[in-house]
Amino acid sequence: MTLARPLLAALIAAAALAGCDGARPDGPRQQWLARSAELQRTIADDPAAIRPRVELARAQLRLGNGPGAEASVKAALAAGANDDYLRPLLARAYALQGDGKRALAALDAGPIAPEMIGEAAWVAGDVHLADGDLGAARDAYDRAVRERPRDSALWVDIARFRDANADTLGARDAVDFAIELDRQNSAALAYKANLTRTQDGLNASLGWYEKALAADPDNADALIDQAATLGDLGRYRDMLAALRHAATLVPRDPRLYYLQAVLAARAGRYALARSLLQRTRGELDDQPGVMLLSAIVELELGGQAVAVNWAERLIAEQPHNLTARRILAAANWADGDADAAAEALEPIIDRTDADSWSLLLAARVASELGRKGEAADDTARAAALAPGEAGPFAVDNGYGSLAAAADAAPLDPARAVPAISADMAAGNYGSAIARAMRLRDANRGVADAHILLGDAALAGGRFGLAVESYRAARALDAGERTTLRLANALFRAGDPAGSGAAILTLRDSQPSSIAADRLAGHLAMDIEHWDQAAAHFERVRRRIGNRDAVILRDLARAYAAEGARDRALPLIAMAYRLQPLNGEIMLFYADLLEQRGNRQAAQDLRDKAAQIGR
Repeated sequence: MTLARPLLAALIAAAALAGCDGARPDGPRQQWLARSAELQRTIADDPAAIRPRVELARAQLRLGNGPGAEASVKAALAAGANDDYLRPLLARAYALQGDGKRALAALDAGPIAPEMIGEAAWVAGDVHLADGDLGAARDAYDRAVRERPRDSALWVDIARFRDANADTLGARDAVDFAIELDRQNSAALAYKANLTRTQDGLNASLGWYEKALAADPDNADALIDQAATLGDLGRYRDMLAALRHAATLVPRDPRLYYLQAVLAARAGRYALARSLLQRTRGELDDQPGVMLLSAIVELELGGQAVAVNWAERLIAEQPHNLTARRILAAANWADGDADAAAEALEPIIDRTDADSWSLLLAARVASELGRKGEAADDTARAAALAPGEAGPFAVDNGYGSLAAAADAAPLDPARAVPAISADMAAGNYGSAIARAMRLRDANRGVADAHILLGDAALAGGRFGLAVESYRAARALDAGERTTLRLANALFRAGDPAGSGAAILTLRDSQPSSIAADRLAGHLAMDIEHWDQAAAHFERVRRRIGNRDAVILRDLARAYAAEGARDRALPLIAMAYRLQPLNGEIMLFYADLLEQRGNRQAAQDLRDKAAQIGR
């Protein structure tokens, strides 16, 4: 890793320069720029001309130049253009500048020309979608489609709307129709890439990004999304080449700095990551990924109070984000606030599948607070290195009120999901499955609906239904959350081969998945493919460092089994330092020490393991 850091830092710096990429073939953007220049010359020759000004406004809208389009529309109006026709264009210019309120006000300022009604509805749909008003957006888009049923660009925005509604099937159908209408629609091809990334994995999406950029080499959104995908695949040079090109098009786009900050943090260059995050100027501060990265960076740089603030903001948005809770606990602990650290850890420690790192920190916190019994219990759970099954999240409201609310509106997820969780917590699995099935039937294009039914079925012991539900969910979203559930359900249903195949498929489609590599390593160990197991565990160790005793232990086992005991010994030593009370680690460490001729140290470890086991 240390050898990679100077290279990564140099590459990040090169991307930030946003220099010239050399000559490129003229794509749609270059053509629109040329047309804009031509129209501006026409207007200079005839300042009273209206049509060239309107056409210039449309060209500027295509280029994403909201202020320029606004100025051109207003100049056309001042020259005597028809207000009824230009209101939607003015609204679109305001919307491009992020001013949805002015956009809607422009649409409401007077009548709309009949031929522009579809455009007006389309702009309104985009504004409502950006504001999160999905009901109003649906009505506006329905009107727009009635007026412009074969507009490829409109169907891309409809795909975005359906995706925002978690309607994966609907989004896929909409973007496929957009491509059918115009196979050179770069925005449609890029959105298809985004959907494919979720559905089929990182590698599968790259071909669609390439098609999008072949249609328009200057599609900045496609370049940035492609860069993020390449980064997740570990292809950092390709990632930074895409970022550098995007920087020539949108040099101040905060996403450029965020992605570079992610890469800097992965290289351990946290000061550089902080600097890059600051260059986003707060424009992405409401994004969960930015909150999480900011919390990690500040914690690594000793800014515990700032890290606490970022972690608390993220938890307010995502109460069940366990990673954010761990960071919050660590930051509070480092800042000397043991009570706050204990409060942050409580929802994790209360789970039967609590991880050993959280349990060890909880033990230290409890010990400082004088809770010796809790500290001993947490230490014992951590030393076992054997978490239990995950249970449903606890619910705050009374069971009766939740059930009544869900019965009154069985298809409202805000009411049905808490009732399903309460049913599961109370052991009423039949009721949970029935509620989840009704919700699934009404939302077959939504992966979460299938996952919810699978979770209820798995908890109720109906493994066949769980497998069926998770397979349906994975057809919509092939990420970790669906594939790992499917693998677990297949294993519990008595199909270990199918479970292993699902894990390996995840490993192939999502090479950045730590969980997939971890499980693939265990599968390789089961069939005594020690070199493959070691490769999987090494990839995990490179991503998370030497802080997971289980990974260190299993990696040591794999190396020892293939005869590389010199590599195994320092790894099991690190695992022992992390978990000095784990008998299994002590015995394995003792065996390796004895093989190296250190019999006394080996016997001391065996004696300690025997004392702890009494």
